[in-house]
Amino acid sequence: MTDENRNFILAAVLCVAVLVGWQYFFVEPPAPATQETQQAATPGDAAGQSAPAGAAGGSVTPVPDTGGAPQVDEQLGGAGVPAAGQPVLPRAIALEQTPRIAFDSPSIDGSISLVGGRIDDLQLKEYRQTVDPESAEIVLLSPRGSDNPYYAEFGWTAPASANVALPGSSTLWTRETEGTLTPANPVTLSWNNGAGLIFRKTISIDDDYMFTIEQSVENSTGAAVTLFPYGLVARTGTPETEGIWILHEGLIGYFPDADGLQEIDYDDLQEQGSVRARTAGGWIGITDKYWMTALVPDQSANSRMSFSDTPLRGQDVYQADYLRDPITVPANGTASITDRLFAGAKVVRIIDAYEGALGIDNFELAIDWGWFYFITKPLFLALLYIQGIVGNFGVAIIILTILIKLAFFPLANTSYVAMSKMKKVQPEMMKLRDRYKDDKQRQQQELMELYRREKVNPLAGCLPILIQIPVFFALYKVLFVTIEMRHAPFFGWIEDLSAKDPTSLFNLFGLIPWGTPDFLTVGIWPVLMGISMYLQMKMNPAPTDEIQQQIFRWMPVIFTFVLATFPAGLVIYWTFNNALSILQQWVIMRRQGVSPEWGQDFEWLTKRFKSGSNTDAS
Repeated sequence: MTDENRNFILAAVLCVAVLVGWQYFFVEPPAPATQETQQAATPGDAAGQSAPAGAAGGSVTPVPDTGGAPQVDEQLGGAGVPAAGQPVLPRAIALEQTPRIAFDSPSIDGSISLVGGRIDDLQLKEYRQTVDPESAEIVLLSPRGSDNPYYAEFGWTAPASANVALPGSSTLWTRETEGTLTPANPVTLSWNNGAGLIFRKTISIDDDYMFTIEQSVENSTGAAVTLFPYGLVARTGTPETEGIWILHEGLIGYFPDADGLQEIDYDDLQEQGSVRARTAGGWIGITDKYWMTALVPDQSANSRMSFSDTPLRGQDVYQADYLRDPITVPANGTASITDRLFAGAKVVRIIDAYEGALGIDNFELAIDWGWFYFITKPLFLALLYIQGIVGNFGVAIIILTILIKLAFFPLANTSYVAMSKMKKVQPEMMKLRDRYKDDKQRQQQELMELYRREKVNPLAGCLPILIQIPVFFALYKVLFVTIEMRHAPFFGWIEDLSAKDPTSLFNLFGLIPWGTPDFLTVGIWPVLMGISMYLQMKMNPAPTDEIQQQIFRWMPVIFTFVLATFPAGLVIYWTFNNALSILQQWVIMRRQGVSPEWGQDFEWLTKRFKSGSNTDAS
C-alpha cells in the first residue's frame, strides 16, 4: 500500500472518529476543582463555622468547622439513609411520616415537611416520564426515609460556645398561615426556642420554579446574638446519568470570586471528598440533564460555598451548601435575610428571565451550552423563534437549514464550481497518473501545472463540509441538552426529536414483528441520510486510486450506522442539508457541462455479489 493510500485511509477513519468522539475531545469537560478553590475557605472561615455538611435528610448537626469530616447524627437516620434494620419506605408512605404544608403552582406541586421545615416533595406538572401524556409526572425531590432522598433545607447555625438553642433537622415547626402555599398565598412557619428567640420562615413561590425563603429571628433577650445563615441541597445515592462528556450531570455552581463555573461529577467528588470556596453572590446546587435544584443566596452577601460527599451505610450523600457571613440580632430586636431556591426544569426562557430579573450571576450556565456557546445558544434561540411561528421543532430545523444554506450560498457556490472543474479535468488527471506512475515527484508537478492551467483549487471543495461541521455539532448539543427538545414531535413515527429514530431497516421499519437489537436499529431517516450522502458523494470528483474509491463507496453505509444512534432531529437536519446541497451542486454542474456518475457503485456491488470475489478490493 502506498503512503498516499495509507494517509487517505487514516483520514477516512479520523472522519468517522470525529463524529463518534466529538464529545470526548471538543466539548467542554467538567471543570476540575483547583487546589486554590479547595483551599479558598480555611478552617477559620466564617468564625470557624460550616454549613451542616452531609445533611441530606436533616441528619447532620451544625458544628464548628475544624477541617475534619462532617459529623453525622446517626440517631436521625443519617442523611436520610435508614438506620440499620430499618426498611426503605415507599415514597407515598414516607411522606405520611411527617405533618406537611401542600404547595401548588402552574408548574410544580408537592409539600413542605414541618419537621425540619424541609422542601422535600416536588413534582413537575408539565413534564412526564415518557412521551405518553398520561404517564407519571417527573418527581424531583423526595423525603427522608424514601428511596434516594433529595431535598433542600434552610436554617441557622452558631459556634458551640454560643450555647444557643437553634432549630434543627428534627425541629417541629408551627404553621402561622393556613391554606396551601400558592403564588398568591405565602406561608409562614415559626419555632420558639424557649430562651428568648423566635425563628420564622416565610416561604413563597412564583408561577415557575423559584422559592423565596425569608428567615427572621426575633430576639427578646437582653443580649445580641450572632448567627450564621445556611442553605443546603442534599441527595442520597448516585443517580443514573448519561455518562458522556457532552453533558455535565452532578454538582454545579457559579462562584464569581473563585474560578467561576464549577462542574463536578459525582465520581470526582467521591475522590475529592469536598470542595470549598468563598465568594460574593453566585449560586450552587445539583443538576441532572433536564432538571436542577440550586441554592441562590442574596447576591450581595458573602458566603462560603461547599460541595461534599459523605459515604454512609453503602450510599453516597452528596451535598451543595452555602454558609453566609454572620448576622447579628440585636437585643430586643429582629434580623432577617432572604434567599432563594430554584427547583425545576432548566427551561432556557425561565433560566434567562431569573438571571435578568433577580441579578443571578451567569445563571444561564446552568444549561450546558459547552465551549461553542456563541454558536449553540444563538442556534437554539433561532430554532425557538421559528418554532414559535410554525409550531413544530422539526419544521423549524428544516427552515433553519434553508436559512443557513442561504447565508453561505455564495461561498458554497464557489466551492461547487471548483469541484465541478475538478470533476471535468479528472480524465486528464488519470492520464497524468498513469503516465508518471513511477515518478511521483513528476506526477505531482504535472498535476499542479494542470490545476494552475485550468484554474482549479483542489482544496476548495472541502469548504461546504467545514461550514457544516460547527452547525452540525451545535445542533447536536441543542438537541441533546435543552429540555425544549425533550419529547418534541415531528411527524409520523418521530415522537421525540431528541431521541434516535425508533424504526429499523432490519424489520422493514416495523412490517416484520421482530424487535431488532439496539445496534441494528437503523431507522428510516438514517437510511435517507445515507442515500443522500451517497448521491452527494457521486457528484464530487472520485479518487483516482481504487482503494480510495472502495473506501468512499462504504462511507455512506458507515455513516448511516453511526448517525442511526444520533437524535432524529440531527439526522433530519443532515438529510435535508444534503438534499439542498445536491440540488445546488447539480445546477452548478449542469452549467459547467459536467454530469454526476450515479449508478456506478450499484454496478460495482452487483458484480461483487455475482462473482463472490474480493479481487478488486485487494
